[in-house]
Parts: sequence; C-alpha cells; structure tokens
Amino acid sequence: MTLIARLRILLNDIDPQPMRHIEVPLKIRLDRLHEVVQAAMGWTDSHLYEFRAGGAGWGVPDPDGFYDGPMPAKKATLQKVLEDTGARTLQYVYDFGDDWDHSIRIERVTEASPGVTYPRLLKASGACPPEDVGGAPGYEEFLEALADPDHEQHDDMVSWSGATFDPEDARIDRIVERFDQLAKKWSPRPGKPKAPKPTP
Repeated sequence: MTLIARLRILLNDIDPQPMRHIEVPLKIRLDRLHEVVQAAMGWTDSHLYEFRAGGAGWGVPDPDGFYDGPMPAKKATLQKVLEDTGARTLQYVYDFGDDWDHSIRIERVTEASPGVTYPRLLKASGACPPEDVGGAPGYEEFLEALADPDHEQHDDMVSWSGATFDPEDARIDRIVERFDQLAKKWSPRPGKPKAPKPTP
C-alpha cells in the first residue's frame, strides 16, 4: 500500500501569496521533495535550500565540512521527519540571499489512487517571483515598478522580466509539465531479463 501526503505550500511574506495544493508519496526523500517544491512554485533550482522542523534542518551539507550545516536531505524521508519531529508543518527556505520562506502543511494522508502518477498538482494560485529579484522587499518594489509606466525603473523591469510577468498567473501548464517530467524520472526502471544459464 502506497500512502500519499496532501500538502499545502504557501510562499510567505509576499502579496499576492502563491499557494499550491499537491500530493506526493509519504515516503518521498526530502531531496526529491525539494525538486517537487521547485517545480510547483516555479523556481529554477539555482540556489541552496533547507527544510526545517522540530529544531532540525535538512538540505545540502557542506562538502568540505567547514561548518555545521543541515543534515543530508537525500537520507531523510517526509514520513520519517514527521514521525521523528511530530510536526505537521515544515519550513522550506530557498536561496539564503533572498530567503524565500515557504510553509508546507501536511493536510492529510490517504492511499494512492489507482492509475495516478505522483507528484500531482491539485490547485495553484499566484505567480512565483522572478529569481534573484531581491527577496520579498525586492519583489514588492519590482511589482510597483512594473505597474507604473512612470516609475523610473519601469522600462528596466519590463525588459528584465520579459514583459509578460503576471503576479496572478501560477502557470499551471508548466507545473503539470514539470511534475510529469519528475514522475518519469523517478519511475522504476524495468529490469533486464537475465540470460539463461548455459546447460552443462
């Protein structure tokens, strides 16, 4: 029996606030959950990240061991973290320069639906800010400049964002496409048939 966790992801401190409802296997490794969150929110996976719960953190440890960083995300699962910490909400911080702070709430755990691939998107609203916009304060200034043709940075922001940025557009088609790519990447590989043993 495969158990599925329904998650609500909120990107905090910005308006309009992006929200995603998704489903993932309960036993998903945290490094894979990171990839799911990146795909769900629309990030480009260009920076470090960390999951936090119960006073502990999981992410990408310092390969040189110069500082006490997070525990390795690839060695922890969502189920184990929930069991060990008793948490129902995880904090996920992406890009320690811009400090994008997400809340991941585990809403319920159910059995997998037959024929459904995971991760699965249930609902999405609000756009992911552009990468490297300067965190929540920078994003607010970006939206102000974008909305005001008389703003001194309007033309620069339009050019930088590609002139098509809509803070209300979650780009659902793109999320579904990225989820499908992850599901294919993680699907079990069919085993090669073993060659028959030669007869003596």
